Amino acid sequence: MITVLTIFLIVLTASGFYVYRAAKRINDNRLSPPEKISIDYNKIDKQTRAKIEGADNYWIGAANPEITIVEFGDFACHHTKKSFPKIREIGTKYKNNVKIIFRDMPLQENSLELSLAGRCAGEQGLFWPMYDKLFQNQGVSGADELIETANQIGADTARFADCLKSQKYIKQIQKNFSDGEDLGVRGTPTWFVNGVKIEGDVPLSVWENIINELLK
Repeated sequence: MITVLTIFLIVLTASGFYVYRAAKRINDNRLSPPEKISIDYNKIDKQTRAKIEGADNYWIGAANPEITIVEFGDFACHHTKKSFPKIREIGTKYKNNVKIIFRDMPLQENSLELSLAGRCAGEQGLFWPMYDKLFQNQGVSGADELIETANQIGADTARFADCLKSQKYIKQIQKNFSDGEDLGVRGTPTWFVNGVKIEGDVPLSVWENIINELLK
């Protein structure tokens, strides 16, 4: 699992915006070298953007955004749980400028079932309420508990249960996972901000600095 050690600094230069990234791997305490990456999203080819954003994923915010944030997350990951209230706050505060896309990256033991629960709630227009519940009540697992969670957010529980049992959305989740592996996602949460990869639980103040700089 990868966490943020150092603040991500975004500076304006003659050639555009850049991210300077420093991250720490817990298992070896080794600092990765700083990276300087252009984040002009319009210059990224369509194929790469499609790989990052995927298809048939749930999103919130602007339909034509200035900033696109793609989250590869795991409902059973405590690092992703720490990030979720921050990203929800960003999604509300910058809803006219930022688009946030969630992509499933089920790495934990029972994560796949949780991803399916999110999708099954989503087909009833309740993905984001389920997203919130799964993080707020992290540890919920098994069909019975997930059906009760679906009931709490106002879902049709019979329809939800049938969807969960059939694993109706397994292919979409597998596609997200496969794309994540191709993009070098090794832990959650991993973010792509206008195509630039950032790993770990990012402080809210850093998110706001990134977004405000990009909106200038």
